[in-house]
Amino acid sequence: MNGRPHKQSMSELKLRRLEEHNQRLWEDLNRPRIKVSEASLSLITYCKTTKDYLIPSVWGTVSKAEDPYAPAQAAEGCNCTVM
Repeated sequence: MNGRPHKQSMSELKLRRLEEHNQRLWEDLNRPRIKVSEASLSLITYCKTTKDYLIPSVWGTVSKAEDPYAPAQAAEGCNCTVM
């Protein structure tokens, strides 16, 4: 017997590819899903109830203390610059 490993035939390779593809299709089929109308309603509810500080025309102006996008203020009495 020679020392080379068994070389797969073309039909075995095709079968393996089909089995892998079939496995991916089963995983896609088992993925949890919701209806588009439910997802849309959830997105609309989120947008109506979550404040977006980057749109002041809708939510009004925000104080600097509440604004997560405002630049951090330096400590009192510190006039130093970090470079």
